[in-house]
Amino acid sequence: FWHVKCFLIIIKILFTNNKGEKFMLNKTIHSLLPALGKNLLRLSAFSIVLAFSFNAFAQEEVATSAVSGEVAYILNTFLFLVCGFLVMFMAAGFCMLEAGQVRSKNTAVICLKNIGLFSIAGLMYYLIGYNLMYDGVDGGYLGSFSIFDRSSDVDIETGYAAASDWFFQMVFVATTASIVSGALAERILIWPFFLFVALLTGFVYPIAGSWQWGGGWLSEMGFSDFAGSTLVHSVGGWAALAGAIMLGAREGKFLPDGSVQTLPGCSLPMTTLGVFILWLGWFGFNGGSQLALGSGADATAVADIFVNTNLAAAGGVIACMIVSKLTNSHTNIAATLNGAIAGLVAITAEPLTPSMGQAIIIGAIGGIICMYGMKLMDILKIDDVVMAIPAHLLAGIWGTLVVAWTNPDASFYVQLVGVISYGAFAFIASLIIWFFIKMVIGIRADKDDEEYGLDMSELGTMSYPDFTKSK
Repeated sequence: FWHVKCFLIIIKILFTNNKGEKFMLNKTIHSLLPALGKNLLRLSAFSIVLAFSFNAFAQEEVATSAVSGEVAYILNTFLFLVCGFLVMFMAAGFCMLEAGQVRSKNTAVICLKNIGLFSIAGLMYYLIGYNLMYDGVDGGYLGSFSIFDRSSDVDIETGYAAASDWFFQMVFVATTASIVSGALAERILIWPFFLFVALLTGFVYPIAGSWQWGGGWLSEMGFSDFAGSTLVHSVGGWAALAGAIMLGAREGKFLPDGSVQTLPGCSLPMTTLGVFILWLGWFGFNGGSQLALGSGADATAVADIFVNTNLAAAGGVIACMIVSKLTNSHTNIAATLNGAIAGLVAITAEPLTPSMGQAIIIGAIGGIICMYGMKLMDILKIDDVVMAIPAHLLAGIWGTLVVAWTNPDASFYVQLVGVISYGAFAFIASLIIWFFIKMVIGIRADKDDEEYGLDMSELGTMSYPDFTKSK
């Protein structure tokens, strides 16, 4: 085995840093040169085999070794920031969807409401919301009433920059407020609406969030809501439902004979664009909720989440297209577009553990629930302009309950307790807030302003002056 000895000496020379040891090893190699010349071919072949074996071993070591704490810190922070601005872009999606669903005389108000609510959500989450949701919950019901104090120190042990976590969580609370905006469109006054948004994003949502993501009592019970089917979407849906009940329907929506009047929006292309933007943003919504990118397992999980999120949305679309065609003489585009959103909402509670087939089924059933929920809203005489309540509330409930099907660590009973608890708190709290705002300053535009559009009465301008009549 002289050639094995020779190869090992060569390897040792390459990897040692001791000059004296290198000198002695070189002398040994020179003493073996006569035999080396006679067996050069065999030594070369053997060296190549061992080199490739060594290289494969080294690659395996690299693949299985974890990154350093600092690299994990960088990757996790990067995930929060990139996924955060994807979720932030969903605000544009909500704006486009709502602007397309309302009549042209109300589109400017929709634009102002969406940029206003996003700004209010950010300020309220800084002033009180974040710490109320995360600071010192410890299995209880709420955190502390204090301002978020950003630390710019690099604390490797936390795993991410503090500001990146605040940013990622903030865009979620803005999403909750956006759900309310569309449902109450075309008759809600903007400043009472903004007051409600401030209370929702500063108090209602953070308290609800503390129960699960803040380590509160529902988290201790084992409730599971990965990215917020209930915590974000159902809470927003319950707040919208309370507002719709307190506000009442638009003029002409429900006729005295009991029939339902369709009040078509001004732009289906704009609505469709909004849905596509929301679909794109949802990859950040669900993928970022893995909350880590510092290992191969985390990276694989994020990829799986992206795929399941996409398939659930596709399942919601196709299911609504097929069912609406089979039950009507035409394919319902409004139900189809909402089917995409409902599929996304449904998979949000658990986008990681389902198989690809299960993700399609979850999204498809979510879409169908939303489609028939739209019919239920008309039966109950509840006017939801963009049908946010079926898409976010009903599909969110479905998605939260079905977690027990794909996640062996979840319990259907605990999931049901969570759904009921969030529903009771969010609905009752929102109803009380809407009631007091209505009593103190009023929440609804008068009939004249509603007829001619809130763009003029609230903003003194028009989005489409050629298509909007004035008083």
